[in-house]
Amino acid sequence: MQRRSFIKKAALGAAAGGAAFAAPAIAQENPTIQWNLASSFPRSATAIYNGGENVAKYISEATGGKFKIRVYPAGELVPALGVLDGVENGTVECGHTASYYYYGKNPALCFDGAVPFGMNARQINAWMRAGDGMTLMRKLYSKYNIVNFPCGNTGAQMGGWFRKEVKTVEDLKGLKFRASAFAGAVLMKLGVVPQQIAGGDIYPSLEKGTIDAAEWIGPYDDEKLGFHRVAPYYYFPGWWEGSLQVSLYVNKDKYEGLPQNYKDIIAQASATATETMLATFDAENPNALKRLIGEGAKLRMFSKPVMDACYKAAEETYAELSAKDPEFKEIYENYMKFLAMEVPWFRIAEGSFDQFMASVVK
Repeated sequence: MQRRSFIKKAALGAAAGGAAFAAPAIAQENPTIQWNLASSFPRSATAIYNGGENVAKYISEATGGKFKIRVYPAGELVPALGVLDGVENGTVECGHTASYYYYGKNPALCFDGAVPFGMNARQINAWMRAGDGMTLMRKLYSKYNIVNFPCGNTGAQMGGWFRKEVKTVEDLKGLKFRASAFAGAVLMKLGVVPQQIAGGDIYPSLEKGTIDAAEWIGPYDDEKLGFHRVAPYYYFPGWWEGSLQVSLYVNKDKYEGLPQNYKDIIAQASATATETMLATFDAENPNALKRLIGEGAKLRMFSKPVMDACYKAAEETYAELSAKDPEFKEIYENYMKFLAMEVPWFRIAEGSFDQFMASVVK
């Protein structure tokens, strides 16, 4: 009970004030452990990459340096899009990644990250922590020898960088667009040619004309990668990512070998890393967007006909996947039932308040 009490207090302190985890008085009782963490993100994408660095930092602090995790950027230990396989087979003990990278392995994994026209950051947090989300996703990940932890969130993302304007649904036809695989499956119905490319490879692909457009995250991390220099039209909203929940994957065998207090610390450190990432994006995106516009980025909103067509295509894709896969259907129906409960409340409270504030704050 004393250990758990410490962990809770440490996590609350870090979350509330940005304070570091304090080293526990019982540190001498903890075993010494060294793990490696493979990230799917380049070091240059600071806010999202730092989710892995932060969880490692918090775990080390909470164990008095006894449990250390070394973080490797995308591609250094395993391929950027190979983190799930690396953790599953034990090549690395843990990884920091986005579940929709593994759509081709199992589309249901995407509910742990982002799905088209899905939940915002607060809603998915509620589904995971107070709904059935964690139970359903833990059951799914057990098939891959992985224990998952929410470990970051970007908030609502942008719709990406385009060489040319997208004014109508017709403008999507033949477009070579770097997007997540789930978004790509939806966009294919509208004639888009989707490309799944790791973050570090997006800029050269745009520069060489290998692709016509690309979505990444949002202003703060997009700015660092310089997309506005080669594709000036910056669209919103990113309907495929009303938020992106990033995950810490832990090899199940390694996890089961940990003492209980270390397991608890991983959970609390991941929760704190989630709050830190979301706070970073919320604090940094506004000024980053202003800078991008000042450097020539042309802000555009997807038209309602384009959004309506995409929503219809998403509904068709969900129906097709549900018809083929009972496991996908179970998670999808639970997820959408929770979303249907949340949206009216958010429309009344958050939505009405946000709309008013947008009308008066200049």
